[in-house]
Amino acid sequence: MEEVELCFPQLLNASCRRPEPPQFEDLLVYILLFFISVLTAALNLLVIISISHFRQLHSPTNLLLLSLAVSDFFVGLLVLPIEVLMTGTCWVLGDIICALYYVLPYTVISASVGSMVLISIDRYVAVCDPLHYPTRVTEKLAAISICLCWICSAFYGIFIFYDHLKQPGRYNSCYGECVVSVAGDVDLAVAFIIPITVIVVLYMRVFVVAVSQARAMRSHVAAVKLQFSVTLTQKSELKAARTLGIAVAVFLICYSPYYCVLLTGSNILVGSSTEAFMSFLMYFNSCLNPVIYALFYPWFRKAVKHIVTLQILQPDSCDANML
Repeated sequence: MEEVELCFPQLLNASCRRPEPPQFEDLLVYILLFFISVLTAALNLLVIISISHFRQLHSPTNLLLLSLAVSDFFVGLLVLPIEVLMTGTCWVLGDIICALYYVLPYTVISASVGSMVLISIDRYVAVCDPLHYPTRVTEKLAAISICLCWICSAFYGIFIFYDHLKQPGRYNSCYGECVVSVAGDVDLAVAFIIPITVIVVLYMRVFVVAVSQARAMRSHVAAVKLQFSVTLTQKSELKAARTLGIAVAVFLICYSPYYCVLLTGSNILVGSSTEAFMSFLMYFNSCLNPVIYALFYPWFRKAVKHIVTLQILQPDSCDANML
């Protein structure tokens, strides 16, 4: 009976005990997480198809949204399902794969944080310096910034788990366990404090400028045609800033608990139940982003209608009017 309860019966005392079968409540949680995973992947795939397919949506801001959607898509397609499947089971893939297994979510999450920083910079320039925005922020610059963001995220994921890649399984207490430790101070500074400070400072500046512009618009009712067109542009930029500001606020709410726990100590044990809950809260942010787009972006609702009704299969559908 004792051997049956071990992950590796042939190793006897060196093996971890096999977790008990999930209870009915656990199964309901797993089903809910699986549903969130499918919904996250599907919604973000709609964002990816919309921005990639329709030429009218090819703008620097939307390219940054595309980068965020890609990272969120991988969260729903790979990270969440693996987290659900590995919860309450024995790890049988070895210590090296265990270390590599955690590199993926850290790379994807870092790319999400980096995309949020880029979005904040984009909105800052658009609202605070609208006259120079078209020349300073181009699609080429946005594409280069996105590539650098993903490259840096991949290097960061490897760096944060470098010791585990050199000495796999150093924190495992028995065979059949996959536990790694993250340098809390490094991760807290690089993945939270620095980017969050940049995001908050930029959006505070955007908020101040937005309020002043809104007051100026109300005080100048009569305007010439050129001023009217500029005012429309400013309104459009302010509306985009408001929508993306909501996305940033939701992002902060979902990510703050994990990093606030890091403030209580230098290390956090990855694989514990507390870490799992906070990680799922971070991953759930990936499902909320496309919901925010659907609520506040008319172009996204139009694009989804074209995709669901298969109108994108028609010739020249990429030139359809989405704005």
